[in-house]
Amino acid sequence: SILLIALLFEFNKLHAQLAASMEEVEARNHELIRSRDALVRAQRFEALGQLTGGIAHDFNNLLTAITGGLELIARRPADTERVLRLAGNASKAADRGSQLIRRLMSFARRQNLRPEVLDTNETLREFGSLATNVPGSRTTIRFELADVGTICVDETEFQAAFLNLVSNARDAVPDGHEIVVATRMVGLTKDQVADADAVPGRFVQVAVVDRGSGMAPDVQTRIFEPFFTTKEHGKGTGLGLSTVFGIVRQAGGTIWVYSEVARGTTFKVYLPRTDEAIREDAPGGELATLRGTETILLVEDDDQVRLVARGILRRSGYRVLEAQNGGEAIMTCEKHVGIIDLVLTDVVMPQMSGRELVGRLVTIRSDLRVLYMSGYTEDAILRHGIVDAGVELLQKPLTPSALLRKVRAVLDRT
Repeated sequence: SILLIALLFEFNKLHAQLAASMEEVEARNHELIRSRDALVRAQRFEALGQLTGGIAHDFNNLLTAITGGLELIARRPADTERVLRLAGNASKAADRGSQLIRRLMSFARRQNLRPEVLDTNETLREFGSLATNVPGSRTTIRFELADVGTICVDETEFQAAFLNLVSNARDAVPDGHEIVVATRMVGLTKDQVADADAVPGRFVQVAVVDRGSGMAPDVQTRIFEPFFTTKEHGKGTGLGLSTVFGIVRQAGGTIWVYSEVARGTTFKVYLPRTDEAIREDAPGGELATLRGTETILLVEDDDQVRLVARGILRRSGYRVLEAQNGGEAIMTCEKHVGIIDLVLTDVVMPQMSGRELVGRLVTIRSDLRVLYMSGYTEDAILRHGIVDAGVELLQKPLTPSALLRKVRAVLDRT
């Protein structure tokens, strides 16, 4: 009995020590996860910083196209052909600005992967100018693009990988030299993809080639390791190429590198080719199918946004009730004697948020359908609890096709 008691005592003692050790290990794991997340975010902001000059340059060009076009329209409003041409140019510039903002916001946040079908060459061209358009740099990109078709990847992740490769190449070449970005179709066998998560088949090869400083063999073996970098302190986190590696593998592809000291480096990224069609926005002729006669309560504190949304909806047959804030929306809802089929409300408004407003409105009309709109990203407003997951959300800036398509989808849902 004494021996048994002693054994139990020792067992309890060991159990307590083990539990303490497990708690310490768990705490260290949490700390490592936090450190890793902080470094990944730092790498994203490092890439964002590299883009700043190109972004300012391109955005100023877009604003010039928009404001200059509108001024010319105001001077000669009766010249219908000229007005239509200038308005079309301004609309295209605004759309490019919207895409640019979405890319910036995506770089600065964590997000779920959203694979979509992309035109490989077009995507590379669009982002290539931003990647090299850095103040003080005279590095250029020469594109050698074959007809490779489409790939199905997360656009932001693909652009992040491309940005990292081009940025590394730009840092390696002397000022004034060029980087070559080339694409071609290749077929990879089972042996060639044996070490990757990819499966044999047709691949789009994206090659980034520089004639810069190159890398020694011992460096090449470590370049995809997290936190490994040959750059001086403060010039990089060492996460760039490890990020590229992870993105490519996650997309079902593989990556290959060849480099010689003083002769340059070639990175070849292989991504599975797809035969899926690129989703096109509804052309103007198809907007007629997105019409309706329902009554919509539009709640938006920005006068210009409200004016645009009201015009789009009314031209498509909808009856629109307007409110500038939550208080006005509640009063309108209480006074209106007919049916209100949908509430279209901004998420972030002064005095009362869209979420708070909807909570009040459903106590008056329990059968309301709701569509939120916001200039913030879906990730940001969900992460901060501004709206609940699963709600219908429309991203600003609003376009007629996007607004009408989303409104129609919410109204038609049973």
